[in-house]
Amino acid sequence: MILTVTMNPAYDLTYRMERLERGRAQRVLAVEQRLGGKGINVLRVLGQLGTCARATGFADHTFAAAAADEFPADFVPALPWVRRTLVISESRDGTATGLWEPGAYIHEPHAVDRLADRIGVLLPELDGVVVSGSLPGNIGDEVPAALARLAVAAGVPTVCDVDGPALKFAATVPGIVLMPNQDELERLTGIVADRPEAVVGAVRPLLHAGVRAVIATRGAAGMIAVTESGAWSARLPQPLAGNPTGAGDAAAAAVIRALAATREPDWPAVLADAVATSAAAVVIPVAGEIDPTLRERLLPTVQVTDLTARTPEFP
Repeated sequence: MILTVTMNPAYDLTYRMERLERGRAQRVLAVEQRLGGKGINVLRVLGQLGTCARATGFADHTFAAAAADEFPADFVPALPWVRRTLVISESRDGTATGLWEPGAYIHEPHAVDRLADRIGVLLPELDGVVVSGSLPGNIGDEVPAALARLAVAAGVPTVCDVDGPALKFAATVPGIVLMPNQDELERLTGIVADRPEAVVGAVRPLLHAGVRAVIATRGAAGMIAVTESGAWSARLPQPLAGNPTGAGDAAAAAVIRALAATREPDWPAVLADAVATSAAAVVIPVAGEIDPTLRERLLPTVQVTDLTARTPEFP
């Protein structure tokens, strides 16, 4: 069982259009709405991969009830309302435009304690935890790190996919696995890491401070994984066009699935799976889904490069 934590969930709306033209009224060809948020996206992909998962986090009463009806979930009803995210998907060339509403403010003084208690009760039966996404108003940047620290202290593999000050706090949790994109990594380290070797050099101090692994997602350029034992890059021979929203969540699902299965993961294999699973999400117009057949077809084509020998930080 893997637990995903989503503190700022959303109703995900997808408008499918032939072409978006600014400044004029247009007809939408199709509309899809579903419960979303990064952790919920991870949960959905885990389900497609055959892995049991449960969701928690903050919500309002309506969202919490809807989530519990659709998948295993136990949200803390502390939000006054739940935001919406809108993706406009253009069939003409596959372009996707995202519009994210800000999250509501939480005024319930014990909301974080209630969420921590729910996670604590579940920890003995968990094989993995993913803490991901933005934070609602009035929730401190240190909260994702505090929740991750609970899980790691209980011996549960934990992935954290957050940004900004929350990522800086998460990077102080010994044993955590971080999954920033390139922009988030540069903000965290203060280093412009435009080459694979530069990424490895930028994250090595995080590993020395106790982080278990950093898996940097780099869009069409693939991903880079760095651990104390080595560093690897992975990418497809040719990137796929489509909707990148949710691709990072699909990668997080692949990573936590591997970490939950074994204490000593084969990191190059984990990285290849994350790249293939992420690519299989890009071709789907809505976040939280993958094309499983495409994933299986792409996995043998992923090109993995050992960066360890190229980087002086490794002995």
